[in-house]
Amino acid sequence: MFFRKQPEMISPAQALPGRSMPIATPGQHLVLGTPLQGPWPEGMSRATFGMGCFWGAEKFMWKVPGVYSTFVGYAGGYTPNPTYEEVCSGLTGHAEVAVVIFDPARVPFETLLKVFWENHDPTQWMRQGGDIGTQYRSLIMVEDEEQKGVAVASRERYQEALSAAGFGRIATLIVPAGPFYYAEEYHQQYLHQNPHGYCNHGFCQAAYPVAASSKAGD
Repeated sequence: MFFRKQPEMISPAQALPGRSMPIATPGQHLVLGTPLQGPWPEGMSRATFGMGCFWGAEKFMWKVPGVYSTFVGYAGGYTPNPTYEEVCSGLTGHAEVAVVIFDPARVPFETLLKVFWENHDPTQWMRQGGDIGTQYRSLIMVEDEEQKGVAVASRERYQEALSAAGFGRIATLIVPAGPFYYAEEYHQQYLHQNPHGYCNHGFCQAAYPVAASSKAGD
């Protein structure tokens, strides 16, 4: 373990070629009963998170009141329409991500950020626990400048909480959302299909201090 080479991001020239056609056709959410593909109802917003393995990340998000739909896939890399095995090889540049379609009138973006920060270890880079690889990096993929501002402020606020609790520096990247590729059907709502399936997510011992302007009733 002490001599294991740390994961490294590949360059576009090193990426697998992928394919022109999608590998998965989205169906219906197995828990919420909503579509996994747009167009979405008027007023919905989108958020994308990388928290390590996307199975547990999605489950945490679909439980949040005000979330309309969730689904998982691959983003942040170079290979078009990759397979799970290709992503796990480290030769696509993609991260495993969970996408959340939510009603901002019912659930603020910052509420989703609280779930994100508290349910994985953002101080680990390209790994979560024993899951090691570029596909497990901690990411927030923002849709616009407003989301970016809220995400950056949340990272600074959570760093203060982590530092006060004796934890290290946050490694999470906040980047613009780019192309997204749906994961295979068996990955969608995986922990609903497999209630006792693998999930290494959990509370990382420091509560996220929600901004006063985002608290209920404001």
